Amino acid sequence: MSLVVFAAGNPSRGDDALGPLLMTELEALALPDVHLVSDFQLQIEHALDLAGRDLALFIDAGTGTPAPFVFREIHPVAGQPPNSHALPPETVLQVYVDIRGHAAPPAFVLCVRGEEFGLGRDLSAAARKHLSAARAHLLRCLACAEATSWRRLAGADRDLLRA
Repeated sequence: MSLVVFAAGNPSRGDDALGPLLMTELEALALPDVHLVSDFQLQIEHALDLAGRDLALFIDAGTGTPAPFVFREIHPVAGQPPNSHALPPETVLQVYVDIRGHAAPPAFVLCVRGEEFGLGRDLSAAARKHLSAARAHLLRCLACAEATSWRRLAGADRDLLRA
């Protein structure tokens, strides 16, 4: 299984560092068949990183995200014209479909709740806790990196949020 992991975020903006922090941990693992892409924001060009991949994961921090994180499957979204500034992951998938002419690989988002995003801020205490929970979830995902398994994990997360 060939996996691409995107992490978006700015380490200089407090909890926006959650994605890059998880990416640093992934880099240290040096997992085979895992392509890592880190940037401040998703761009049109990131659609090219999906080529030849069986599975994709987008990691980012979010305001208003249920704590400690949300893990869900996403799909391409047509009708949103891409611009050259920050894109949502669903638009990156649609750009891939538009340029390649076939389906994008199954894709998921791991959005970790952030609290404070001020320039020059450190990671908040709440974000540190959310990061720990997201790290554990990410390791569960990597233990069986395939869409069917991740769909089960995403369903289990939804059930926990409803409880």
